Amino acid sequence: MKRKQILFTIALVILSVFASSKTIAASEFNFAVTPITPANQIDKEKTYFDIQLEPNQQEKLNVNLRNDTDKEVKIDVSLNSATTNSNVVVEYGKNEIKKDSSLTFNLEDYVDYPETVTLKPHSNQTVTFQVTMPNETFDGVLASGITFKEVQDEEKQKEKDEQGLSIKNEYSYVVALLMRQNLNEVAPNLILHEVEPGQINARNVILANIQNDQKTYINQVSIQTEITKKGRSEVLYREDKEDLQIAPNSNFSFPTSLGGAALEPGEYHLKMTVFGNENESGKFTREKENTTVNYTNHWEFEKDFTIAGDVAQKLNAKDVTIKKDNTKLYILIGIIFLLLMLLLILWLIWRKKKHEEEQT
Repeated sequence: MKRKQILFTIALVILSVFASSKTIAASEFNFAVTPITPANQIDKEKTYFDIQLEPNQQEKLNVNLRNDTDKEVKIDVSLNSATTNSNVVVEYGKNEIKKDSSLTFNLEDYVDYPETVTLKPHSNQTVTFQVTMPNETFDGVLASGITFKEVQDEEKQKEKDEQGLSIKNEYSYVVALLMRQNLNEVAPNLILHEVEPGQINARNVILANIQNDQKTYINQVSIQTEITKKGRSEVLYREDKEDLQIAPNSNFSFPTSLGGAALEPGEYHLKMTVFGNENESGKFTREKENTTVNYTNHWEFEKDFTIAGDVAQKLNAKDVTIKKDNTKLYILIGIIFLLLMLLLILWLIWRKKKHEEEQT
């Protein structure tokens, strides 16, 4: 009977955890966002903006914001050009990724909008974005994202910090904004830049910087890397990732993991293979899950690089996966222990000798 009561109690605890998690999930956002697609939207079924304009043409884009809560909600609004992160995923929100040198038109300079919006309880409000297409003619797409993020109450956050509740959950809506002058296809172009050792999440990696300098997305991207010692064929490290996406006019540093191994100084060689844009009639093929996949685009890169001794030492010291070699420390402790034992023995001999001299 007691066992049944224990099991029943455990079941209640589990149910209460699930119930509380559902409540949290339901209350993540205090507002809702609905883009209102304009007449020049290329695909009306898309839930984001993808518009076609003439050079220097202006357009007003509207987004409906709704507050269903009993309190006032203040929303921060921002717009950022699309970038590609090290996971080779397109980011439309605010981030620390540096803008690419090929980004000739930064949409942040071509869109006017209110930076903050205050929604009264149980209200709707339409926010307008005044868009101007650059005057220069171009093919391809300009990609960006509009971010809506609730401004946290500073007093309430201060109270939480004072109570030791320093965890801050921030949620935001991001609506993509794509702008084109025509539907002409643009061929992507990838360039391999520097290759160097680095770290991601306190783990050693080899970073290969790749740039897409054209105004076009590269979809269904597959990347494979192999790293060898310069002049040798044995593969030391390799990476294989697929189902990736690269933003127009962006660059990213693709990481090849060392799997917990320490960096060793020396001369190395990187081989990288990239496939992009799956297409049944594409002329480039690769094996994927025992099937052959065709791609429109394909790149092969090779590059030598150097790992300097001081750089390897610095990064190895910060890598949380490398088991530290404490042999020298153990030897030092052993020597100190032996010295202490020797001193103790000498002291005991001296003391015995002195005692014998006093007896005589």
